[in-house]
Amino acid sequence: MTQAVALLEDLVAFDTTSHRSNLALIEYVEAYLARHGVAAERIMSPCGNKASLMARIGPEAPGGVVLSGHTDVVPVDGQPWSSEPFTLRDGGDGRLYGRGSCDMKGFIACALAKVPEWVNAPLTRPIYLALSYDEEIGCVGAPALIERFLHYDRHAASAHVIVGEPTDMQPVVAQKGATNLRTTITGREAHSSQVDQGVSAIHVAARLVTFIEDTMADLVAEGRVDDAFNVAHSSLHVGKIRGGTAINITARECEFAWEIRHLPSDTFEALYARFEARCNTLIGELNAAGKMLEIVTRPLNVTVPGLADRDNQRVLRLAEANLPAPCCRRAVAYATEAGQFQGAGFEAIILGPGSIAQAHQPDEFVERAQLEACSAFLSRMGQALAEPADSVSGGVES
Repeated sequence: MTQAVALLEDLVAFDTTSHRSNLALIEYVEAYLARHGVAAERIMSPCGNKASLMARIGPEAPGGVVLSGHTDVVPVDGQPWSSEPFTLRDGGDGRLYGRGSCDMKGFIACALAKVPEWVNAPLTRPIYLALSYDEEIGCVGAPALIERFLHYDRHAASAHVIVGEPTDMQPVVAQKGATNLRTTITGREAHSSQVDQGVSAIHVAARLVTFIEDTMADLVAEGRVDDAFNVAHSSLHVGKIRGGTAINITARECEFAWEIRHLPSDTFEALYARFEARCNTLIGELNAAGKMLEIVTRPLNVTVPGLADRDNQRVLRLAEANLPAPCCRRAVAYATEAGQFQGAGFEAIILGPGSIAQAHQPDEFVERAQLEACSAFLSRMGQALAEPADSVSGGVES
């Protein structure tokens, strides 16, 4: 724990907010691994200002586990922090405060702290580290990392994945997918006293925003629900809107940013098709009345796939065999890179220290007890990976 906290202090000190480079942190991790005889490989971003990192501890052998984490954090701007966000603070209350302490540098610190132990263990299957960039803005870095990992060594594709997002150290077996979108409505200006001469982009946007909200009620009425999730239906939400120039001018343009978080049993395409149909109806109605209207929607990220509770028995067996009983399998509404790993053919679950309730918050914290639980799990996992692949103690076979 002492080493894990020291590493967490160092990791938090790197301001890896998604709009910044993470290369200083990547260099730090590379140097740390090199001191313990572990080689690492970078996967650079297209802009060259960020990188993901891969490393293997143990033999080049079938099976094993990938410990996956993202290095970026969300902004602190405008949040009422009680202390410097990028300085880890021991609150004296069993909590360690700092941006990323929970989401998700705590998990990375615990994994790095175990490297000396794993290097000296008689592992029969490997432990891989996979650190990504730009998860917080749409899981942008993971696809290239996963593609490279599939060819990292001849057995990499047979490994199983644990994504260390905060889950209170309970295995999460399902997550929603996510897509961020921006819709721009272009109407026609007119003096507001002659409102019929114009097309208010704001009024059209209001109708679409209401439709987006109403769609959720429709999904529930259609029985498209999964009670494993605390929000049991796919959710659609508008987070930002702007438009217009003056009170007495019908707005020529209005723009809103929104998201679709779909259940694993739904698809983004099917839900977006409902919105697209509504847009086409509005355009048709106004054009028929001689009024020009344009609605353009663009995705802000490649859709992050959901994680379905399937094809995960071996990695679940490893996790549950090395966690204190009882384990409670969960589903979560937030998106992670686990769905991307599953889409590439890996068994994947989400399991890490801390609570998602603390993520993205001012005075973000992780409890020491959660770091201790994570460290204990990782030690037991390493011991299991030093046993025969078919061991009843939870080894992961290929």
